[in-house]
Amino acid sequence: MGKIDLHPLTIDGRDPAILRGDPITGDRYTSRDFMQKEWDHMWTRIWHVAGRTAELEEPGDYIVHDFMHESVFCVKQQDGSIKAFYNACRHRGMRLVNDASAANAFQCPYHGWVWGTDGVLQYAQDAHDFPQGNPCGTLRLKELRCATWGGFVWYTMDDTAPELLDYLAPMPELYKNYPMDTAVRVFWMKIDLDTNWKFATDNFSESYHTRTAHPQVPPWIDQDVDTARHEMYPGGHGRTVQPMRPSLSDRLPDGMPHPFDYILRQWDIDPDVYPDYETKAMQGWLDLKAAKRRLWRERGYLHYEHMDDEEITDSPHTVMFPNVTISFLPDNLIFFRTEPHPDDPNKCTFDLWCMAFPVEGQTEVESIMAGRQPLREAEMQHRAFDNGRGVPEIEGQIVYQDMMLAEGQQRGMHSRGYEDAYLTGQETRVRFFHEVLNDYLEGRR
Repeated sequence: MGKIDLHPLTIDGRDPAILRGDPITGDRYTSRDFMQKEWDHMWTRIWHVAGRTAELEEPGDYIVHDFMHESVFCVKQQDGSIKAFYNACRHRGMRLVNDASAANAFQCPYHGWVWGTDGVLQYAQDAHDFPQGNPCGTLRLKELRCATWGGFVWYTMDDTAPELLDYLAPMPELYKNYPMDTAVRVFWMKIDLDTNWKFATDNFSESYHTRTAHPQVPPWIDQDVDTARHEMYPGGHGRTVQPMRPSLSDRLPDGMPHPFDYILRQWDIDPDVYPDYETKAMQGWLDLKAAKRRLWRERGYLHYEHMDDEEITDSPHTVMFPNVTISFLPDNLIFFRTEPHPDDPNKCTFDLWCMAFPVEGQTEVESIMAGRQPLREAEMQHRAFDNGRGVPEIEGQIVYQDMMLAEGQQRGMHSRGYEDAYLTGQETRVRFFHEVLNDYLEGRR
C-alpha cells in the first residue's frame, strides 16, 4: 500500500502533548449535578440521531426519539423533506405520538387538537372560544432543525448549532465512498445498562483493552499499538483505523482453525501457500486487497466500486462526539449509541444496530456483533442487560464483553481509590473526549 494521505483536520490520536490534561474524575460518571450540566450545556446543543431514513419511505411516515425527559418526532413531508417537531401539543403539553408509524395528521389524545404533518394546527374544538383568536391555520408545533447524513435522520435543539455536515466534519468526507444509505439494519436492540453513558465513548476511543477483553479479535483485526492508526479531529470526533489482518503479537494455538484463513479462502486465496505466519498475515492481507479488486463485480459486491484499498479490507472504528460510534467494515456498519437515563447518572441505554450492505444473491449476512442474520430490516427489541442474562442473542460477542465490564467500572467510579485516569499514549483520545465535553460545559464551544 502507498502512503496514506491524512485529512487536513487530523490530529495525532497518540500524542498527549496536545492535551490540557483535564482530570477524568469519578464524579463525572456519578454526579447528578454533572449530569444536569451535560443537559444544559451539551445535549441541548449537539446533533442527535433520531433514526434511519429507511424508516421514512412515504409522506406521513414518522419516527420518535425520546431523550431523557425530551421527545422529538421526525415526519416525512409531501415534498420528500423531513421535519422534526417537539413531541408536545401546544395546547397543554400532551405528547402526541409514542412509537414510529404513519399518519396523515396528529390528533392530541387529550383534547382532540389535530396537527398537520407540516406542524400547522388544523382543528381545535371550540376554535371560536380563544380570546387570542382562532389558532387553526396559524399555530404551529415547535420545530427543530433536521438534516440527514449516512442514511441517518439527525436533529438539534440548538437554533445556532453548526450545520450537520460541519458538526460532523470530516466524517462525511472520510466516508463518502461507503453507500451508507443502502445499509439494511438486520439487528436492532436497545439495552438498559447500570452504567453512565460515557463508558461507551471512553471504551470505543481506545483498543488498549482488546487483548484482555476481546481475545477473539487479534487473530483477524490488528489493533496492535504500532500498527493501528489513531486519529482525532477538532470537533471531538476520532477513529482508530485497524487493518483487518492477524496481529503479529497475539497468535492462536497451533492447530486451531484460523479466522483469517476462512477470509482468504472466501476470495480464492489458499492460506497454505504462505511459508510462515508473518507472511500470511502481511502478504495475505495485500493479496486479499488484490483479489477483492479483481472479483468484486462478479461476486456481487457492488458497494466496493468506489471504495479504496484501505476501505475494502480494513475497519475504521469511529466515534462521533459525544455518544455515537460506528464501526465501518467492508460489508457492514455497526452503530453503537449510549444515552443517559433521565434522572440517574448510573444508568443509560445502549443502542446496537447491525447494518449490512446488500450483496446480490445473499439472503443472510454475518454480523460481527450479532452473528448470522437474515438480510431484512429488523424489529427493535428493548431489553435489560441483567448481567448478560437479558441478551442471550449476543452472548460472547465483542459488544457483550464490553457491557459485561461496564457496570463494574461504574461501581469503581464511586471509589475514593480512583482519582484520575492513568493513560497510555494510545488512550489519548479518551482524555480528548473529556476535554471537548468540558469545553461545552464551560461555554468554550
